[in-house]
Amino acid sequence: LTQDQLETRADKKGDYYVAVIEQKGRPTGQVIAELVPVIVRGFAWPKSMRWGEGSLRWVRPLHSILCLFDGEVVPFEVGGIKSGNTTTGHRFMAPEKFEVTGFDDYARKLRDAKVEIDADKRFSQISTTAKQMAEAEGYELVSDEALLNETAGLVEWPVVLLGRIDAVFVKLVEEGGLPPEVLTTAMRKHQKYFSLNDPKTGQLAPRFAVVANLEAKDGGREIIAGNERVLRARLSDARFFWDQDRKRHLEDRVEDLGRIIFHDKLGTVLDKGARVEALAGDIAHSVAADIGHARRAAALAKADLTTAMVGEFPDLQGLMGRYYALAEGESHAVATAIQEHYAPLGPNDACPSAPVSMAVAIADKIDTLVGFWLIDEKPTGSKDPYALRRAALGVIRIILENKLRFRLMDLFVAAESNLKGDNFTPSGYRHWSGSDSHVNMILIDLLSFFADRLKVYLKDKGARHDLIDAVFALGGQDDLMQIVERVNALAAFLETDDGANLRAAYKRASNILRIEEKKDKTTYRAAADVALLKAPEERALHKAITAEVPEAERRAEMEDYTGAMAAIARLRGPVDAFFDTVTVNVDDVKLRKNRLYLLSQIRTALETVADFSKIEG
Repeated sequence: LTQDQLETRADKKGDYYVAVIEQKGRPTGQVIAELVPVIVRGFAWPKSMRWGEGSLRWVRPLHSILCLFDGEVVPFEVGGIKSGNTTTGHRFMAPEKFEVTGFDDYARKLRDAKVEIDADKRFSQISTTAKQMAEAEGYELVSDEALLNETAGLVEWPVVLLGRIDAVFVKLVEEGGLPPEVLTTAMRKHQKYFSLNDPKTGQLAPRFAVVANLEAKDGGREIIAGNERVLRARLSDARFFWDQDRKRHLEDRVEDLGRIIFHDKLGTVLDKGARVEALAGDIAHSVAADIGHARRAAALAKADLTTAMVGEFPDLQGLMGRYYALAEGESHAVATAIQEHYAPLGPNDACPSAPVSMAVAIADKIDTLVGFWLIDEKPTGSKDPYALRRAALGVIRIILENKLRFRLMDLFVAAESNLKGDNFTPSGYRHWSGSDSHVNMILIDLLSFFADRLKVYLKDKGARHDLIDAVFALGGQDDLMQIVERVNALAAFLETDDGANLRAAYKRASNILRIEEKKDKTTYRAAADVALLKAPEERALHKAITAEVPEAERRAEMEDYTGAMAAIARLRGPVDAFFDTVTVNVDDVKLRKNRLYLLSQIRTALETVADFSKIEG
């Protein structure tokens, strides 16, 4: 717009320009006709195809467009296809076109044409039918909500059928000749089959459930037979992978990790393994783990990435490492740590609890986080391509759920030292040339990231984020268990009358000090002069602060945070009496300043246990 098209308006802050734009409403149909083609053409698919004579890309070829508003067709065209009021039902069971007049009519006619448009109903139908069919055979359906959601999205008219697993593979599993997870993963990932268990033994049942997308005339016999043939081939491949993989020991595979890039600035997976091995050894003594076992598990942890089985079934990484390690005679502690070092992968995933597993899992995640922070590949907004938020939350959960005591900064420094050390410098890693202070700032930023993740975690547990801020603001807070204990004690303290009143007193003292410091252009942070304390109430307050603050500090040093809060609570009476009877801003300059110093001592006293300025309300 040009200046003469703008209006000039004014308020107490001054004059400013205003652009007044009037846009009249239009019929909804016209707006839809313009929006839908833009949305269709601009829709981002992970994979798409171009088809027909135009340039339109879509996940699959479009055949028709149904678009009605208020019972009337909204006219537009996309890729040579004109909108209309017709659609079709199931491709095989009801392929004929039919007209619809509105959404209710659309849903009813599609259901009659063997298409269930309600995803929740498809989910429920698959789940209920599969459970009933499994129970009829004396088995139970293995719970798998993710697979239920996936299959519900793949079919229009779900029909559950039961197939049979070849007896050869069932026997192999029963005799320990093939891990059961290989069968269930092959069925789940490649074929979208549901596993069944025998409730009497808890073992894998020789049956599986498959969801077809039509009601076959033969009751599904040919569909079942076809799926059984495909599964037989899949499991034959898996058995071959198992037999071939065991011809080489995990230890012999470690060098192969040098051909797998972890990140071009952080080296190979072999480089990462060496760093994790060193860090796991450092962590081991803090979790009462055998240092030799921790280092051994870390050295072998990624080796199964080079196996054919994990190449075919990536979800089995770690788990296959455990099986191979046990078959090679490694200790159970080492084998379990190899499996569990990726955990927890999600909020509902179990955390490692065995000492060696904890050491390796923490070391693996800390190395990843420190490395990506140093090369400035941090999460931004909703983007987190390296799952760093999940890694930090994993460390938090392992520490808190196992009640471990760590100083995070010590772990960060050790990991950073490994990254630039002569023994572990990864190929392609750009030597960090920043000063020690610059590196320290980066690691402090990583600690702030942990603080944010801790807030999310504790908020889900019912804790207040502002109390976490109040504890972190004290500085030097990188022991997660200590932080949680402080937060819990602070929350309990603030629920009491003493806590609520002292928080109000802190705000009152801080507000007065902020105003007077701004006016005097100085900072009041010192002890009051005892000789200038005139009123009994200010002398009593000074005496209480002198007695209770050292006690609160001593209790906090002993990690008796409840005792520290109790010491601070004993200031309530003298603080209340001071504010009730003593005037701070008196004409006597020396007396006024001394009372401001006394207010600063109130502020400092409460900051012994938390930064009350961070507490909301």
